[in-house]
Amino acid sequence: MGTLCQILVAIVTTLTVAGSIPTSKVADQVVGTVVRFAVGETSVDVTIGQDNPTVRDLLSRLPLTMKLEEYVGREKIAYVSPKLETEGSPGSDPEDGDLIYFAPWGNIGFYYDTSGVGYSDQTIHIGKYKASLSDLEKLEGKSVRVELAR
Repeated sequence: MGTLCQILVAIVTTLTVAGSIPTSKVADQVVGTVVRFAVGETSVDVTIGQDNPTVRDLLSRLPLTMKLEEYVGREKIAYVSPKLETEGSPGSDPEDGDLIYFAPWGNIGFYYDTSGVGYSDQTIHIGKYKASLSDLEKLEGKSVRVELAR
């Protein structure tokens, strides 16, 4: 009976350790991933900042094409269809340079002016970008290819 208990403990320990490795590896593969939004020679790279169901859903759909448009002098947005998974993804308090997903409308947004914008459970952080408003404007109104950066 003692040997059977030792074997069961060894199996449970092995499965617990083995089961945790893929999760951390996957998280490492998500955080820091660079997604490129490009039209011709113009591109904006976004570095994924957290691992959540919304980010994973977006990454699983790449490559894709979308059209960016101006929204109220604060952000460039594009709609994702069908909407991304949001259950289990935390809200955020966006800052300039954030790429977010706004759950109610199903759009991503490149924030460049967050003055007066606060925390919302509906605003899910995807990542950070370093691009000027001029760079974002070059993507506006065109078919933007979205893919993993190589």
